[in-house]
Amino acid sequence: MKNFLIKNIRIIEPETNTDIVSDILVQNGIITLIESNITPPEQVSVIDLSDKWLLPGLVDIHVHLREPGEEYKETIESGVKCAASGGFVAIACMPNTKPVNDSSSITRFIIDKSKNFKGAKVYPVAAITKSQKGEELTEFGDIKDAGAVAFSDDGKWLSDPFMMRSALEYARVLNALIISHAEDSRICPGGVMNEGETATILGLRAIPNATEDMAVFRDVCIAELTGARLHIAHISTKGSVDIIRNAKKKGINVTCEVAPHHFSLTEKNCLGYNTNAKMNPPLRTEQDRMAIIEGMKDGTIDAVATDHAPHSVLEKNLEFEKASNGIIGLPTAVALFLNLIREYSFSPSDMAKLMSKNPAKIINIPIRLIKKGEKANFTIIDPELEWEVTKENILSKSFNTPFLGKTLKGKALMTVVDGFLVYDYLNLSANS
Repeated sequence: MKNFLIKNIRIIEPETNTDIVSDILVQNGIITLIESNITPPEQVSVIDLSDKWLLPGLVDIHVHLREPGEEYKETIESGVKCAASGGFVAIACMPNTKPVNDSSSITRFIIDKSKNFKGAKVYPVAAITKSQKGEELTEFGDIKDAGAVAFSDDGKWLSDPFMMRSALEYARVLNALIISHAEDSRICPGGVMNEGETATILGLRAIPNATEDMAVFRDVCIAELTGARLHIAHISTKGSVDIIRNAKKKGINVTCEVAPHHFSLTEKNCLGYNTNAKMNPPLRTEQDRMAIIEGMKDGTIDAVATDHAPHSVLEKNLEFEKASNGIIGLPTAVALFLNLIREYSFSPSDMAKLMSKNPAKIINIPIRLIKKGEKANFTIIDPELEWEVTKENILSKSFNTPFLGKTLKGKALMTVVDGFLVYDYLNLSANS
């Protein structure tokens, strides 16, 4: 469906300060008209979406697709379909596959294979070091030319400060982005959840905030030294927010992201040894959660990224200490951000900035505009739709989420990528 008219929808476009109820006409995949009371041309499907929202297509810059190597958890095909079902038109996939994406050939494989499937566009993030061992830099130039949008040893912190400096200096020359998983786990060997009351109750080895705060501070210092672009992944502590806020005041070229679970949940969700709440960095305290929300409000935090991390029951149905870290995040991100709008005075425009505009700018991919003459790349959301998170309505191959069985409010209804309808929750196109 490349020709359709959407009637009476709320259109939010922060780049042009647009927030209006209007009609929008798409013909041959191009937005040809945005105004009230459009008369539908012949052979154009008409869909009335009163009380729904149309936002620039969502972009997730932190996703694990697991292919190559662990296709039983997620494949490129299932990942791009799951992303589209969550309202995402583009995703950036992390390199910790098997084998690691540390070469131009694997980068090209991911890009080429993703083109075979209807769903979100895929932008690979390649490894900083070969096999993510922290010992030898990958060939940044060759891999960037193959299509990588950034470099990260995600899942591992680059603990050698000289190696981090070298990576940032090399990246600066190429105008490339370094993404840091900033956690110095040497301070807490074997830690499996946040250090605090809940860990004490459960009798589990704990991870203090200092693991993240120290690593973020060091990386920010090296970014200041080199002048390179640095992005901090999935921040979770009040200290990290404060460090990045001060770094930005100094003009250091740093951005950061937060995962929806870190602004929605706390360490208490681990009670009962709930392995679907085990992740890295771990869920923190209510004080940390509120500091993150404040950082999102004041612009310290630039983007929301899901850190979608699929695992099967083989990795999750274990003792808490042995279970793998991570949860899936693509299906629930929209609903969790809508909670911020309802409870903490965020706006739909804030959602568009943090989940679309800013993420695209960070990894330097095309900005999706809701504007006449542009290709249609947008997400349609029903902010009031209540739905249950079940295995049947999750398009991922994995179901490791603490929200499984919960009823959430708000969902992506339609996702349009380059003019093509790639997700249609209510089968609206057939009923139009």
